[in-house]
Amino acid sequence: MFKPATNHSLRYTTRRSAISTPAATTLLFNRIQNRRPFSITSAQHAKDPKMPTGPPKHEMAYFPNMTAALPSESAEFRRVLWTGLYSQVVLMTVPVGGDIGDEVHTVDQALTFTSGMGKATINGKDQDVKAGDLMVVPAGTQHQFVNTGPTPLILYTIYSPAEHNPQTVHKTKEEGDEEEENGKDEAPDWSRKPKAENEKNGLVNTSGKY
Repeated sequence: MFKPATNHSLRYTTRRSAISTPAATTLLFNRIQNRRPFSITSAQHAKDPKMPTGPPKHEMAYFPNMTAALPSESAEFRRVLWTGLYSQVVLMTVPVGGDIGDEVHTVDQALTFTSGMGKATINGKDQDVKAGDLMVVPAGTQHQFVNTGPTPLILYTIYSPAEHNPQTVHKTKEEGDEEEENGKDEAPDWSRKPKAENEKNGLVNTSGKY
């Protein structure tokens, strides 16, 4: 595995910076919701066609064993699990010696670590993190997470509102950076609508009847 670069200038963007770490070879995570593995080539990055591209149905989204099974079953750098009108759930695996990338989002982000250990840097302040920890990054705040342990750093993160395409699957950080730089990993317009507009259009109502 490779250690992330330590001498770099932070490039503030609404998405991810161009800072990258050489990719580690990984196994594909394919058990969340019994999904089949995907073939990823240099010519075309993976998208999960089973994931809906429109607003979610008004029904349960259930992901069992998120803190118990992930260490042995997760390996992709990033996989979107669910996208809603006001939030998005994303699974991430940071390889040994790897990092998420020095970045600034325009959305809130809450990260729950399920396996491994690492170092978080939030607006210049460092904090060690480990399995069982929760870290919240407010919108517009610089942040970086580095895997400092001997095993993958695994977490699931909740963006509010969405940050990625609902079908996004990135095997490596490099693939994610490339898609975002080329505008291929954008949150859908419907995930950025105000509450009043969603209610007016009937996507949300207090009766719970649709």
